[in-house]
Amino acid sequence: MSVKHFTGRKFFNPWPGSKPHGLSGMVRWSLERIGKKPDFTRPPDPVSPLPDLGRASGSPRITWIGHSTFLIQIGELNFLTDPIWSQRASPFQFIGPRRISQPGIALDELPEIHAVLVSHDHYDHLDSTTVQSLRRRYPRARWFVPMGVRRWLVRRGVTDVMEQDWDDVSIWRGVQVACIPAQHFAGRSVSGRDTTLWCGWTVRAGSHAVMFAGDTGLHPEFSRLAAEHGPFSVVILPIGAYNPRWFMQPVHMDPDDAVSAYAAIREVHPDNRCVLVPSHWGTFVLTDEPVAEPPLRLRQAWETAGYDAGDCVILRPGESLLYGE
Repeated sequence: MSVKHFTGRKFFNPWPGSKPHGLSGMVRWSLERIGKKPDFTRPPDPVSPLPDLGRASGSPRITWIGHSTFLIQIGELNFLTDPIWSQRASPFQFIGPRRISQPGIALDELPEIHAVLVSHDHYDHLDSTTVQSLRRRYPRARWFVPMGVRRWLVRRGVTDVMEQDWDDVSIWRGVQVACIPAQHFAGRSVSGRDTTLWCGWTVRAGSHAVMFAGDTGLHPEFSRLAAEHGPFSVVILPIGAYNPRWFMQPVHMDPDDAVSAYAAIREVHPDNRCVLVPSHWGTFVLTDEPVAEPPLRLRQAWETAGYDAGDCVILRPGESLLYGE
């Protein structure tokens, strides 16, 4: 395990200005929010009718389920990312952030799931009820997780778990899966904070590669990751849960940060078409920005940067991008 992001007891972000705010910051934010009402503006409507997830052999497709949950179909395999189908991102279903949009694809409408990619163990990215359902439905699925998360899954009956550190690369069923750095934090309790790692993932099958950046602030590694694991057909970057900026900047990108990350990736392979698909918005009200703001700001930042409008694809829940065509 690399010592550059591990003290021997806890994990940390190794870059300047990347340390998350602690309890005092949470108290300040809570005081600032007194008297303010959260924005529960109607989120994007799910696609209707639902897409046909059957596909020709090898036809690559990405479908947004909601929040950071995607179905990535690449090569002959179907990957899920950060699975949550529950109504609340919480250890309890009577309290905590509640869904304001329903999953774009129901669990029983999924195709065979071969693998699951987990970025970290926060409740809005790794949901116990969903894990149990997936375990029963797809007992042979491989779960790729960052360091420290395997034990939690094994306790819930998941048997095939590959635990990886940043920059670990594995070849599985002919597909290259790499664990990549992210700037965030982890833990399902106060006492367990940062005892597990956080990450993103890249998946490559033949000429197609996808980056799923996970839950992250803007960090300086995107160029290196593009050089080592690209070129990418698609990069999935988070754009929501960013206000107040003084509190969220170390751990969540805003739309401008997402475009900056995309620019760092694109500059390494300027002649390669790379599509940005945004994640981490429109599903749970976690922070203070209006629900509908992230994609609007993303379009503005994209236009300002001068990129082709067709290379930024903002999906609705249940909508698919056929990125190999």
